[in-house]
Amino acid sequence: MDKKGEKIRVGIIYSAESILFLLAATLLGMGFREIGFTETNVVLLYILAVFITASLTRGYLWGILSSVAATLTFNYFFTKPYHSLQFYDAGYMVTFTVMTVVALVTSALTSREKENAKKALERERQTQALYLLTSHLTEAKELSDAAETAVSVISDLLDCRAACLCYDETGEPEKTFLQRTEEGKLVRRRLENGKEVKKRLENLRDPFYVGEEFYDWPVYGGEGILGVVRIPGERAEAFEETQKIFLHSMLECVALAMDRILAVRKQVRSRQQIQQERYRGNLLRAISHDLRTPLSGIMGTSEMIMDMSKKEDPRFDLAEGIHKDAIWLHSLVENILSLTRLQEGRMVIKKQPEAVEEIVGGAIAQMAGRSPGREIQVEVPEEVLMVPMDARLIMQVLINLLDNAVKHTPPEAEIKITVKKDLAGEKAVFCVADRGEGIAPEDLPNIFQTFYTSRIKPVDAQKGIGLGLTICESIVSQHGGRMEAGNRTDGPGAEFQFTLPLTDTCPVDKETEETDGTIS
Repeated sequence: MDKKGEKIRVGIIYSAESILFLLAATLLGMGFREIGFTETNVVLLYILAVFITASLTRGYLWGILSSVAATLTFNYFFTKPYHSLQFYDAGYMVTFTVMTVVALVTSALTSREKENAKKALERERQTQALYLLTSHLTEAKELSDAAETAVSVISDLLDCRAACLCYDETGEPEKTFLQRTEEGKLVRRRLENGKEVKKRLENLRDPFYVGEEFYDWPVYGGEGILGVVRIPGERAEAFEETQKIFLHSMLECVALAMDRILAVRKQVRSRQQIQQERYRGNLLRAISHDLRTPLSGIMGTSEMIMDMSKKEDPRFDLAEGIHKDAIWLHSLVENILSLTRLQEGRMVIKKQPEAVEEIVGGAIAQMAGRSPGREIQVEVPEEVLMVPMDARLIMQVLINLLDNAVKHTPPEAEIKITVKKDLAGEKAVFCVADRGEGIAPEDLPNIFQTFYTSRIKPVDAQKGIGLGLTICESIVSQHGGRMEAGNRTDGPGAEFQFTLPLTDTCPVDKETEETDGTIS
């Protein structure tokens, strides 16, 4: 009823204006006739009336009606016989036709210019509005600030009580949303059925969703929906297409601002995590360095006691236990130091061609000191196989893998290390296999993750903390190789295999090695 009443009111006003201008033109024309002016001047008066009517009314309709009415009025008052729509002179037909055409053209041009001026003004207004919105969003530090700005600006520009619902960092709608009231205040309203709102917006195929109370326009960011701008249904129904396009432009500005705020959050968190990792690395490195000296003394003293005692002496067993635990703890310290260097990017790779059998022999010699009497089978090519590598790092990989195999394999069971070329002759393939309990299927995807140990039985070591295999995989990766873990197909046991390129294609850090004497 309101819209219909408004149209009737506007129609009455436009009709009154048209009649008023035609009446004015008629009165002036009668004056011109009394003075003795020609009918051409009277025609110009009517064209002027049509021009003014078209300028003050909206659309083409009133200009066209005014043009026809002007022609009929001129015929009625200024052509013989007067006060009749008939005419005696056939030449008046041309006059009427030309007058009508000129009036129509004038009306059309005037209406078009009005529309163009209106569109230009609207574009200018929208540009200023987008500039205002963008400038305010630039100052927003939190998502709530962006929501407040969006609600205020959209409400003012579209003359509505807009609302904004933000999503949290987990992608879930917040429990409340912000809305502008009739008094211009911003209030928080509780969101009903948040999961349902999220579901219907995720499956939305149209630009907006029509709800009972609101039309919901999603705000899309780089990683999904960041929020929802809500327009009351009675106002959204009256939106013209240009207003919808304008709203879409404002939503893009809001999305950019929200994306920026989330990116800043992630950057801050990342910076904090990096700082925490640096502190943790410094602490671990300091503790590990401090433990080295007393551990070396404990290892040496316990070994000396073992040499000075007979095997049946109880002190021998005590010294042997101390020695084994000291070796394990020393290995753990070395792994922690290697881990901190890996995380800080300070691992130095110095490659040079090395004979495979020498590296394998060095690793087995160290294992002989850790596990006397343990037999390890070795299978290497008969010809000398030279592989570009950092000898100390690859030896650490083999020692970690062999130590892992020893701790998971019964004393009488087989442990075997094999080295060969791959079928293409481009890589050296190292394989350490045992006859232990193997690797649980649920552990395989995570076995190389830092600090990961099996819940059933530790994969890395009996008393390990899940560092050895992580370090092995990182060292092999920095050599340009690849490491894999699996279970043996010819019986029980685990199998660790890694490859190294036979040609040096991996970039090497030219920095000098640390002088602390450790395997880095």
